[in-house]
Amino acid sequence: MPRTIWITGASSGIGRACAEVYASQGARVILSSRRKDVLEEVASKLTLQLGLKGDSNFVIAPMDLGDSAAMSGIVNDVLAEVKEVDIMIHCGGISQRSLAIDTSLEVDRRVMEIDYFGTIALTKALLPHFVKRKSGQFVVVTSLMGLFSSPLRSGYCGAKHALHGFFEALRAEHFEDGIGVSLVCPGFIATDISLNAVVGDGSKQGTMDKKTGAGMTPLACAKKIAKGVKKRKSLILIGRSELLAVYIHRFFPGILRRIMRKAAVT
Repeated sequence: MPRTIWITGASSGIGRACAEVYASQGARVILSSRRKDVLEEVASKLTLQLGLKGDSNFVIAPMDLGDSAAMSGIVNDVLAEVKEVDIMIHCGGISQRSLAIDTSLEVDRRVMEIDYFGTIALTKALLPHFVKRKSGQFVVVTSLMGLFSSPLRSGYCGAKHALHGFFEALRAEHFEDGIGVSLVCPGFIATDISLNAVVGDGSKQGTMDKKTGAGMTPLACAKKIAKGVKKRKSLILIGRSELLAVYIHRFFPGILRRIMRKAAVT
């Protein structure tokens, strides 16, 4: 089993659930998100919940994905402490809920900076470590919106599509180096993603999408991620009936476009 797992977006949702799953398996987990105090609370609660001895199972590495320039320094600091990283799980990011015509370009840039540029900056900073070791795996939690698009999510879909493009290229470039890439596409997962989603002026939506609130639990999602990662699957689809859209998109794209025009998306 991999010894050291680095997870962004680890303060809540899918990221926190992934931390729980891997820590319960005995892995050392590097926790990253913006707020150090929240990460310390997550580590403390999981240590108690899982009956772990001390806090040596967790390493706290705060970061702001909106600050791409900081990633090299953060990676250097983490590697100085843990020496080796086996798997990088990219869970951090924000979503968006507004019509394209009502969304300022500043909001589009912010979503792209956090969801795309921050993620690839961290990836590029860690990549030489994986190349040197001739092993490693990038696990990128994107969305079904990385495969097709929905109204009110133009900026979010753009960022998720961009991640697929980048990591598919990275997979091909470093296959001979023993580096794996797993793209994870969840459907409706019961997290705060819609509550925290930005709208056209950059403020938070503040409401829960009905289908998101009724979605799979983050822990159930994380367990499926871990199974797919262990098999080094290139694409991990997670969800319920919404996964049918993946196959409609593949074989009947025109039908899916008609469905999405009329779908209740909040």
